[in-house]
Amino acid sequence: MMIRATALTLVLISVVFAYGCEKKGSAEKAGEKIDHAYSEALEKAEEAGEKIEEAGERIEEALEEAEEAAKGD
Repeated sequence: MMIRATALTLVLISVVFAYGCEKKGSAEKAGEKIDHAYSEALEKAEEAGEKIEEAGERIEEALEEAEEAAKGD
């Protein structure tokens, strides 16, 4: 949640600065590249987190099945 708030803040700041400039200089271009890279990294991290969560759920289910099988013996 904190990461999303930080990302949103960075994007909003970038938009304000970009809006104030008619011509894009090297600093603006570099800032846009950084924003884009940050957004993509954040998206990949969220995807990885979802995969980790799914894997944890599968492990939990497997453990529950193993416990049930052990009780049945």
